[in-house]
Amino acid sequence: MPATATSLKLPVQAESSRTTPAISLQQVGKSFGDFHAVKGLDLDIRTGEFFSLLGPSGSGKTTVLRMIAGFELPTSGRIELGGLDVTNAAPFERDVNTVFQDYALFPHLTVAQNVEYGLKLRKLPKAERARRVAEALEMIQLPQVARRLPSQLSGGQRQRIALARALVLRPQVLLLDEPLGALDKQLREQMQIELKAIQRDVGITFVFVTHDQEEALTLSDRVAVFNEGKIDQVGSPSDLYERPATRFVASFLGNTNLIEGALAQELTGSPALVSLRPEHIVVRPLESVQDSGTSAVTAVIEEIVYTGPTTRYMARTDHGTQLIVQEQNGASSAAAARGTRVRLEWPSRYNYTV
Repeated sequence: MPATATSLKLPVQAESSRTTPAISLQQVGKSFGDFHAVKGLDLDIRTGEFFSLLGPSGSGKTTVLRMIAGFELPTSGRIELGGLDVTNAAPFERDVNTVFQDYALFPHLTVAQNVEYGLKLRKLPKAERARRVAEALEMIQLPQVARRLPSQLSGGQRQRIALARALVLRPQVLLLDEPLGALDKQLREQMQIELKAIQRDVGITFVFVTHDQEEALTLSDRVAVFNEGKIDQVGSPSDLYERPATRFVASFLGNTNLIEGALAQELTGSPALVSLRPEHIVVRPLESVQDSGTSAVTAVIEEIVYTGPTTRYMARTDHGTQLIVQEQNGASSAAAARGTRVRLEWPSRYNYTV
C-alpha cells in the first residue's frame, strides 16, 4: 500500500541530526530481583531506519523497547534519544510513540476521534487537528472509515488505525511491540508490505519487536538478534542470514545445517562449526560430473517431504551427518527416492564458518 500523505514526513534535518543516532543504548541493563533481563547492551539505531529487535520469548527485546519508551527504567546504563539523555525521563517527556499488539483503541470513540485524541491533548487548534487526521487516514488508505467505531473494523483495519494514531503526532521514533501478532498469516504478510511502505514514506525511525524471523528479515534495514538478555549480532537481514556470527543466530534465523568435526575439516580445513543453508544444496546423481568451485559429499536419502513450492530431503552423509536439502519444485536436478545414494553439491562460498 503506497502512502499518499507526504505532509506527514519529518522536516529535513541538519547534518548533525542525521549523524546522531536516533536511539543510543550505552551499557543498559535491567534486573528484576535476581533475574537479569537485559545485560549491559550497547546499541545505536540510526535516524530514519527500520530496526527490528528479534529473539525468542524472554530474550529481553520487549524489555528494551519498554525502557526506550520510558515504561521501565534501566537498572544501569544510559539511554539517549537524538543525543539527549532520557534515561530517567517519564514516557510523556520522550519524543516517541508506541503501537501495541492489542491496538489499544478507545471503543466508544470513532476512528477519527481515536486518531485525533493525542492532538487534542496537545491542544492543537480544531482546524489543524482535522487536517492532520484526514492526512493520517489518507496515508493508511482508510478515509472512508472515519465515522465508524473500532468494533466495526477488521483486525487489519484496527491495526492501521492504531498506526495512524501514533504517526499523527509525528514522533521522532515509533516503537512497535509485536503489532502484527494477532493477525492471520495472509493479512500479516500484507501488513508487512504496507508497514514498510509507510515507514519509507514518513521517514520516521521505526523500532519493531518481533519473535518472527521471516517478519524481521522482510521489514528491516537492520536487525538485532537477542539471546538471553544480550545481543548476539546486529546487521542487515542478508548479513545475519548468510553470515551468522554465532550458533544461536545461525539456527534461530531459518533452517540451517550445522556441520562440525570430520566433515567440517574436510570441507574447510578446520573442525570449526560451519553453517550451510538447505536451499544452497542441490541433489545430483552420483555419477554426474561435479561443477567447479563447489563442495560435495555423498549421502543416502532418508526422507522426502513435499511442501508445495519446495521438496525437502533429509540425507545421511558417509560421515554420519544428517543434512537437510531444500529444492524448488520444478528446478530439482535429480529425481531422488528414499534409499538412493546421491551427491549433495553446493558452491564452496556457502561453507560459512560460525
